Amino acid sequence: MRTVVAIAETGSMSKAAERLNLSQPAISAQIKRLQGLIGGELFSRTANGTVLTELGKLALQQARRIVDANDQLLRLGGSDKSAVRRLGVSQLLAEQLLNEFSKESLSNIFVSAELSTEIRRGLLEGFIDVACLFVRDNFGQDLEDLIVGEFQFETSWVKSRDFVARPGAPIPIITLPEDNWMIGPLDRSGIAYRIVLRSSDSAVRIRAVRAGLGVAAMPSVLAGSDVVKSRDYYLPKLPPSRAVVCVRDGLVDADVKQLAKRLSTLLAKLNGEETSPQSRISRS
Repeated sequence: MRTVVAIAETGSMSKAAERLNLSQPAISAQIKRLQGLIGGELFSRTANGTVLTELGKLALQQARRIVDANDQLLRLGGSDKSAVRRLGVSQLLAEQLLNEFSKESLSNIFVSAELSTEIRRGLLEGFIDVACLFVRDNFGQDLEDLIVGEFQFETSWVKSRDFVARPGAPIPIITLPEDNWMIGPLDRSGIAYRIVLRSSDSAVRIRAVRAGLGVAAMPSVLAGSDVVKSRDYYLPKLPPSRAVVCVRDGLVDADVKQLAKRLSTLLAKLNGEETSPQSRISRS
């Protein structure tokens, strides 16, 4: 069951083998045996890695329930080898998390740093136990029901210190795939722009901004000292960024609540707050 989960999360049999300290032939043999028992293929290989089939998605849901039930049983006996919690964090917040959390506090946590859209998907599908991400209006009520802490951050256009827009030329924009929260305001304002770089990797986007390729938008507090807010009159005002902490439905363990509380404390600190007035950590 852990093998199925590991392959689904890493997208690779070899990476799953590394995580579980097994050989790749052992991983392949496990999956082959399981597919024989179930009667169908659980995974298929694509150019982007190993992905779940429709049958595999159903098997994954059951595998997670089995693993969770097993880990809960171990905890009854005080086992210190119980579940490794799966924490999903937005790429934009990963550096702050690693700076604030000690190595010891992360020793029993698997961290997945991805786009917020991927973190949302993992949370709803059971890949993620606790999440810290930025949400948008189209993320749905199913995610809203899982929120236990919420914060608002100012969003700004950012650029390198020596970036200067050429008069009359379209504004060069650095963005991420399927991004409408930045592009939408530009379209509505009627401003001419051109996308010069699109990447799902936040580090790549920040490096492009530092290199002076164009401007991007992000929560002001995460911009860093090597870039500046762009206060140019031609750029539209952006709505605030909404950061939330979520807990997977049905998880009420003390360690999960403590992890969620620490994440809310981290967001509060970034936002210059001592506590969160909108915190719902006490939710049972």
